Amino acid sequence: MSVFARVADLGSFTAAAKELRMSPTMIGKHIRFLEDRLGSQLINRSTRRQGLTELGRSYLDHCKHLLVEAEAGDALVEEALSAPRGKLRVATSVAFGSYSLAPALVRFRKRYPEVSVDLVLSDKMADLLEEGLDAAIRVGTLTDSSMMSRSLSPYTGVVCAAPSYLAERGTPIHPRDLVHHDCLRYPGWSDARRWSFFGPEGEVHVDVESRLTINNAFGIRYAALAGAGIVLMRDELLADDIAAGRLRVLLPNYTTQARARQILWPRNRKMTPKLRALIDFIVETYG
Repeated sequence: MSVFARVADLGSFTAAAKELRMSPTMIGKHIRFLEDRLGSQLINRSTRRQGLTELGRSYLDHCKHLLVEAEAGDALVEEALSAPRGKLRVATSVAFGSYSLAPALVRFRKRYPEVSVDLVLSDKMADLLEEGLDAAIRVGTLTDSSMMSRSLSPYTGVVCAAPSYLAERGTPIHPRDLVHHDCLRYPGWSDARRWSFFGPEGEVHVDVESRLTINNAFGIRYAALAGAGIVLMRDELLADDIAAGRLRVLLPNYTTQARARQILWPRNRKMTPKLRALIDFIVETYG
């Protein structure tokens, strides 16, 4: 249609070919294809100039209207792809999403007011393709080849207990002392039974015992505050409790094993401005 409209406006195949950077032969093929599809001649050919048939003049008006609408649609898509806008669905764990990501997304929304976020919180491993998710923040090593990822700062853990528990059971001095204590096991922290430490004598592994296992970080935190035992959790989730004295840091001469963390998204998903903005923001905030 666009070739036909240019031929009609310019008056010849040659002029249209020059403007459209096509050969006159190819221009003729476009016109013949259009006429064959419609079953009627649109242009009267002569050696010097091409003129529209009566049907061609009527058809030209409709073509121009459709082409204007098509250009408007292209412009709308181009505009949508040039600036972050639209809806994003993002998944992460309950504790991290509630405690850290949800407040951070307030800043994201202020920076990109035309982007809305559906934050999906679950401690189960989300299937991005199956659940229609744009991205997810996960802890651990990426093994799924259908996903793309960018690394974030690793999680670090801290060992803590409530003063009431320590007053009753004593304070461990060495990681191996933990075998004599109640340790609260959280399956979301790598190997919940074996805790690994790095200290003056190198790497130390301890198989802890617990009479209480909880599959939610908030549940583990509240149990620790109640004096149920010693907890190993992400330091950012316990920072306020430590600062307020509700929990005491143990084994200060030892560090715990860090865990990889990353944001990932489907490999076959188009990198739209809204997704790129989210990824860059997450890396900026947690990189």
